[in-house]
Amino acid sequence: MLMKRTIKKVAVLGSGVMGSRIACHFAGTGVSVLLLDIVPKEAAASDKPSERNKIVNEALQAAIKSSPSPVYHNNVIKNIKTGNFDDNLKDIAGCDWVIEVVVERLDIKRQLYERIEPLRTPGTLITTNTSGIPIHMLAEGRSDDFKRNFCGTHFFNPPRYLRLLEIIPAAGTDPAVIDFLMEYGDLHLGKTTVLAKDTPAFIANRIGVFGIMSIFNSMEKLGLTIDEVDALTGPLIGRPKSATFRTADVVGIDTLVNVAKGVAANCPDDEAKAVFAIPGWLEQMVNNKWLGDKTGQGFFKKTKGAGGEKEIHVLDLKTLEYGPRSKPKFATVETAKPIEDLKQRLKALVAGQDKAAEFLRHFHYALFSYISHRVPEISDAPYRIDDAMMAGFGWEIGAFESWDVLGVAKTTDAMKAAGYTVAPWVEEMLAAGNDRFYKIAGGQRLYYDPNKKTYEGTEGAAEQPTPFIVLSNYKDKIIWKNSNAYVYDIGDGVAALQWNTKMNTMGGEVLEAINKAVGIAEERFKGLVIANEGANFSAGANVGMIFMYAVEQEYDELDMAIRLFQSTMMRVRYSSVPVVVAPHGLTLGGGCELNLHADKICSSAETYIGLVELGVGLIPGGGGTKEFALRAADELHNEEPDTNTLKNRFLTIATAKVATSAHEAYEMGIFRKGHDEIVMNPARRIAESKRSVLQMHDSGYTTPLQRKDIKVLGRSALGALYAGINGMWRANYATDHDALVARKLAYVMCGGDLSEPTFVSEQYLLDLEREAFLSLAGERKTLERLQSVLKTGKPVRN
Repeated sequence: MLMKRTIKKVAVLGSGVMGSRIACHFAGTGVSVLLLDIVPKEAAASDKPSERNKIVNEALQAAIKSSPSPVYHNNVIKNIKTGNFDDNLKDIAGCDWVIEVVVERLDIKRQLYERIEPLRTPGTLITTNTSGIPIHMLAEGRSDDFKRNFCGTHFFNPPRYLRLLEIIPAAGTDPAVIDFLMEYGDLHLGKTTVLAKDTPAFIANRIGVFGIMSIFNSMEKLGLTIDEVDALTGPLIGRPKSATFRTADVVGIDTLVNVAKGVAANCPDDEAKAVFAIPGWLEQMVNNKWLGDKTGQGFFKKTKGAGGEKEIHVLDLKTLEYGPRSKPKFATVETAKPIEDLKQRLKALVAGQDKAAEFLRHFHYALFSYISHRVPEISDAPYRIDDAMMAGFGWEIGAFESWDVLGVAKTTDAMKAAGYTVAPWVEEMLAAGNDRFYKIAGGQRLYYDPNKKTYEGTEGAAEQPTPFIVLSNYKDKIIWKNSNAYVYDIGDGVAALQWNTKMNTMGGEVLEAINKAVGIAEERFKGLVIANEGANFSAGANVGMIFMYAVEQEYDELDMAIRLFQSTMMRVRYSSVPVVVAPHGLTLGGGCELNLHADKICSSAETYIGLVELGVGLIPGGGGTKEFALRAADELHNEEPDTNTLKNRFLTIATAKVATSAHEAYEMGIFRKGHDEIVMNPARRIAESKRSVLQMHDSGYTTPLQRKDIKVLGRSALGALYAGINGMWRANYATDHDALVARKLAYVMCGGDLSEPTFVSEQYLLDLEREAFLSLAGERKTLERLQSVLKTGKPVRN
């Protein structure tokens, strides 16, 4: 049973890049934060708080102004109070959790703990954000109460966006403290909490830095360039765009070198410690202060071309001179790149016969060998290593999972032939007839436990007290499918729908699936959850289909397509069972319209949602314009209609505004306060959506009545909106086409050219919406914008 604790106030000691952003993240969750740092030397004798708090205040302001933003919305800044160690350290007595985030020096941290100990309230949490100093060394000399409540809480930068939180206990840490932090980080901070052992660099940095150093070795042997390696170690294999060398520049080359040296010095029994030896060219870069982004140059350097335009040059590791970047070409890559399924693409890449395939084989063999030997040294459970790398380094697929994909037995034989070793427990696993690290049973992912020599559950383990629902684990529970979508039975009388298209766009098959899923749920289930896995919920409607119909002037077909989209959204709104949508990531255009029509939204905090159709010269045509007009009408004052709410809703669509978080979606009126829900950990969206479906069902859900009482203002509001549009056009803030589209939008949202305010139905507004959409689809500028989206492959955004 978890320790009963309530976290109302957190003290963050140290306001550097990590400390200030950790403070912002806690503030964003609604917690009160005390952020402290040292007093500037020049203010030692001053009694002015503005001078004594200069360091902490400037650090916080720098964090707030940074991009991407460390906060969900700017209002949360009021949750942060700043101060300094001399005047305000005593205030930690009123804090439930003290997080130390000062410079990575053992002596400085210990000196601070000496000051903290008599001030903190006994029993309160005290943790360190160190990225590598052993936790047991930090705890030396402290009281028993301090030691019981002390451990490592290693956040990754930026804390809002990188989901990994490593929890590292020392020998004296109370197990109840660890259980509490594992759950709190998951539920309240939205983290993938990973239990790590007190070993050098813990889990993610140990594996991550090994991977980079191993790449340095392989590229020298094969004669590859920086551009070639980054082309092979980025999205192609399910890693971030920053790949290897850009990641090193962002993290800091000095940091990379320090971690590598630390592992080499402190892990004498590491079978691969030679890999951590620093190449001469890397030492020279550190000596030259070419440390990456922090010094303006590292493996890459921004420069100006002959015409003054900005260019990025890349370092030649043989000459240590910068030159223009190149676009590498490999036959294996050209063959594998079109394969959308990552697992199938990895198989194709490793099976190739050129230098790229040889590099990727050695890349994976070295990684697989290393992770096998780190169990049980850094973790008893292989899945924790995968979780750490996916959450901390942005990998789409874990290393053990990749080994599964390539075939454990087959790849192990190939590794041995190439001179790589595997840990004995892997050999034992294979000898016992277990040929995978993971398998799925009953909707749950199981992992091979080397200690028990059997498969155990990951979801529902101590660090994940409430089971997550992963739809791809329910392949044996598919009750309907087409080529792009699946309907699952996820238990307890709840169905779930997900689809898998490029960026999860919504075309004919997806609309068919939504209608089918609602129908199945009405016939056989208590309700329906609509969610998607992968990077995004949905980038909107299928732009290619709209462009094709429009350019070929197939307006009857386009009219039918719009009617289908509208009727599908209304099917969701007026189903006889509750429908809950669980968005995350990009949720644009049609994806947003689907959310607007759901009974409830259980959104990830990191959801970027909006009606962006005006970016391509259209208006929302799947009920989004209608819904904003309806909501504006519900917000109008009855006595004397105030058109400000209508104007605000109009501007939200007209500027193609996208919420930068789920919290901002409330302010934009997309999510409904007191009704829709934000789920901090995106892995819990689907389980929470299922719970909401059951709650609505058990509360006696009834089908809403279609609205026929929507008050539209007609000419009284239309004139004001037209005047504003005309003013923007005259001031050259809007093109002729922009003004045309905006007038069409205003016309629909005001209910048309009505002589006086009138009550209308949803269908009336849908008809206006569809007519406006059709009239704009054939415009030359609209076609040009649609074509641009298709060429770039980027979603419509403001």
